[in-house]
Amino acid sequence: MALYKLKLPHMGEGVIEATLTGWLKEVGDRIEEDEAVFEVATDKVDSEVPSEVPGVLKEKLFKEGDVIKIGETVAIIETDAEIPEDDDDLDILGATAKEEEKPAAEEPAQTAEPTPVSKPQEGRFYSPLVRNIAKVEGITQEELDRIPGTGRNGRVTKDDILNYLKNRQATPAEKTAPTQASAAASPVASAPAGQPASGYVPQNKKIIIEPGDEIIEMDRMRKLIAQHMVESKHTSPHVQSFVEADVTRIVRWRNRIKEAFLKREGEKITFTPVFIYYLVKTIKDYPMINVQVDGDRIIRKKHINIGMAVALPSGNLIVPVIKDADQYNLLGLTKKVNDLARRARENKLQPDEVVGGTYSITNIGTFGNIAGTPIIPQPQVAIMAVGAIRKMPAVIETPEGDYIGIRHKMILSHSYDHRVVDGMLGGLFVKRFAEYLENFDENTEI
Repeated sequence: MALYKLKLPHMGEGVIEATLTGWLKEVGDRIEEDEAVFEVATDKVDSEVPSEVPGVLKEKLFKEGDVIKIGETVAIIETDAEIPEDDDDLDILGATAKEEEKPAAEEPAQTAEPTPVSKPQEGRFYSPLVRNIAKVEGITQEELDRIPGTGRNGRVTKDDILNYLKNRQATPAEKTAPTQASAAASPVASAPAGQPASGYVPQNKKIIIEPGDEIIEMDRMRKLIAQHMVESKHTSPHVQSFVEADVTRIVRWRNRIKEAFLKREGEKITFTPVFIYYLVKTIKDYPMINVQVDGDRIIRKKHINIGMAVALPSGNLIVPVIKDADQYNLLGLTKKVNDLARRARENKLQPDEVVGGTYSITNIGTFGNIAGTPIIPQPQVAIMAVGAIRKMPAVIETPEGDYIGIRHKMILSHSYDHRVVDGMLGGLFVKRFAEYLENFDENTEI
């Protein structure tokens, strides 16, 4: 019988710690191999951490609410399973005298060659560390299944996947190329041969640092943003459509009611809830924009969950999500938008408030920009950017004739995934959105 450390595994690029949110097992409980033992939360996701050995939970080293560093031991498991010495996910703490005296002939041979996996293996377990390396390096599931494992039961260890990457970069592209079907859905298909698909600067292209240059380390959120943006560009062929919208009616309406609204509700009314209100109506008109891609399947989402980009005081960006946005009226959206934006800037959002979006909007007009080409937040297939509202000369048509007048106009920029959204759908969508804004009823009550 031996004691093993169950450590907090790597949770993703830039994540250095997590909060223990709950124990799924108690001291003395039996644990099966790959069975979840505890739950943790990072700034982005909640996760269950499984045991990599069968046994009995002997000791808990942290309590709920504790912040744990990546790699710290969280629990001690008593087990009689044999673990190879090169298993870097678990450490041996001790063994009984009987095991220590076991004849060498009974020990598993360390020099045995692993059997290559020629096809995907159902039920094969991969540690969070191995899965994260595969994700960052653009290794598909099919390719991962083919990597020979030297760990217990043929499991792929960190050394296995790192050695594979070294050989992969030195192997001709045709020997490691994914199948046509998997390449279409995988970031690695768009990466140059021999280079990682993560999008970061290759090791052989070094940055020259000159005297006076300042080196600024990315914080955790900036690393995550960088990774997500690169992944989105590798995943989705981005196309943009632009429409200029006359929002004079909305501007006049807001100017008329904003002081009374502030006095009555104790908060400001912005243009964003109005945009989201009509964005939802447009999505209902064109439901095939509210979809996600799973390989060669299109998943049309039942719920309309609108992500709204919020700039943080740190300069970073976060996208809280309004779940079931079609269930809110204009007042409800105003309250929700203000609440999410405020708590985003105070770093008080809950993990489930930044996931699950099906379509997003970003207000680049806040920074004085008139147009932009936003990057789609995966796994969504489209995002709308609204530019600055400007006073512009315009031709105004009347029964008595045309004349030049001053109107409030803005440019709408629609980025969409050309794998599933063609120019007709993407173009008609932004045009319908503009029509809703232009036909706004100035007598609307809120």
